[in-house]
Amino acid sequence: MIAKTAVAATLLFTLATGNAFADAKFQRWIADFRSVALKSGVSSATYAKAFAGITAPDPEVLQKARYQPEFTAPVWDYIDNRVNENSIAAGQAMARKWGPWLSRIEKSFGVDRSVLLAIWSMESNYGEILKRDDVMRDAIRSLATLAYGDKRRAKYARTQLIAAMKILQTGDIDRSHLTGSWAGALGHTQFIPTSYQAYAVDMDGNGKRDIWTSIPDALATAANLLKRNGWRSGETWGYEVVLPAGRKFPAGSLSLAKWQKLGVVRPNGKPFARPSEKATLKVPDGRGGPAFLMIKNFFVLKRYNNADKYALGVGLLADRIAGYKGLVQDWNRPFTPITMKEREELQHHLQALGYYDGNIDGKIGSGSRAAIEAFQKRNGLSTDGHPSKEVLSVLRRR
Repeated sequence: MIAKTAVAATLLFTLATGNAFADAKFQRWIADFRSVALKSGVSSATYAKAFAGITAPDPEVLQKARYQPEFTAPVWDYIDNRVNENSIAAGQAMARKWGPWLSRIEKSFGVDRSVLLAIWSMESNYGEILKRDDVMRDAIRSLATLAYGDKRRAKYARTQLIAAMKILQTGDIDRSHLTGSWAGALGHTQFIPTSYQAYAVDMDGNGKRDIWTSIPDALATAANLLKRNGWRSGETWGYEVVLPAGRKFPAGSLSLAKWQKLGVVRPNGKPFARPSEKATLKVPDGRGGPAFLMIKNFFVLKRYNNADKYALGVGLLADRIAGYKGLVQDWNRPFTPITMKEREELQHHLQALGYYDGNIDGKIGSGSRAAIEAFQKRNGLSTDGHPSKEVLSVLRRR
């Protein structure tokens, strides 16, 4: 017992001295970075205000930066978590609540309200993420932590840190509200600081470009980014299409008229609105899943987040918020899917049985998948981690 106590005491002393050493190095880094910031236009007073009370890096930021998920989400998993009855209903409610402002933003920037609402949903769940202390971090501390302790992101973090201090310097936001994601993305629409500097808009006219607490400013800022990157007003982002069986298709873009000649048509039989417009064929779930012809606005959405899944998620959610029906061809899920309400029920059951301790939100992330796998393994089921009707049926009998 004495030996174990001594070992534990030694370990605690080692950790404490190690942390103290790291904190001292971090404080030296803060002192050294001051000259870089001042040469970039950050005032001495702003620098002091930005780093007041910051003495140690944020360990959770480094943990998130180093975490590599073992599960690579297929497209249907990504879309199911973002385009569902909850996000659609919330988007339609927000459309009613912010209707007058959305009309003004549409008139000013030419971006459809449903697209802006979909971005808001994808980025911060209509602002709900900003209320979560376990998600939101001090933006200065987060970026300083990455600049100091993450070699892969150090250059990015230094640039964004200086931009964040310049935002503070303008007075658009006070120090206590300068918060963001672990990687420094800011506000309702999750702009990195340099993008904020380029596109932020004072839509509500109060003299501040406040994407943290002003919904009009946040949505107008997103609209400004899209407009300035070539958004085509009044046009869609792409079309779901049906592919003729057994035919190979050329890579790259063709006019919609040429795609139609190759047998690529819309499921409802309607013609393409602008046959001469160029489009690119994408089949994110293989030939057996939904197929799409993507036009200009899809690629503008990728200027917000350079990922096909993201742009597709925004487009599909925007269409549903606007009242259009869902996909004609469903995804190639290897299980029978369940609704978001049923997913929440599944999480409740797993929590009651001691397998799950996360949020009851219907979103199936790594925690939910691990809980499902543990339950499946314990009950002699195939351990695939999928939120299936089959798993829910077994849970209901427990």
